[in-house]
Amino acid sequence: DAARMPPKSEARIASRAATVTARMWATGSKHVKASRAHGFTLLEMLVVILLIGIAAAAVSVSVSHGLASARVRAASSELAGALRATRAQAIVRGQEQHFDVDTRANTYDGAKRQDVHLPKGLRVSITSAKEDQPNDHTGRIRFFPDGSSTGGRITLHSGQREWHVNVSWLTGEVRVVDTVASR
Repeated sequence: DAARMPPKSEARIASRAATVTARMWATGSKHVKASRAHGFTLLEMLVVILLIGIAAAAVSVSVSHGLASARVRAASSELAGALRATRAQAIVRGQEQHFDVDTRANTYDGAKRQDVHLPKGLRVSITSAKEDQPNDHTGRIRFFPDGSSTGGRITLHSGQREWHVNVSWLTGEVRVVDTVASR
């Protein structure tokens, strides 16, 4: 039959056979032997493992900073709560109450008269009236039966961040303000 075919038909058949062979090679047909097994090379696997390691390190750094920030935020909220409790005690008892901050020991005590230690890596400072400083490392804020206070600011420092716990002298209101320290 091939002898009877015109030359154009033979060229067309040869072209189709080449196309089918190329398709079989590209699709990995069982009829054509592949020179390379399917899968990943060791180098490709190492690159993927390296990228996963870099991503995990970035996430862990971010999480640790977030946890440290949350710990300091919680400490400032607890400090503000202790100030509010001291103010409430002054109103309920009808007598002056005081809240002491020891900047050397990084502690404070309020209405419960128990020293509370601040988290590790956190420094505290206080701005209060000169008369309310029993010594060079202790500051005091006094609350009166009418709810007012001597006022002041307690600052918690952690790295470049600062948390200010402000006490209004007129109303005794306690507010926490989170700022980035300007150094």
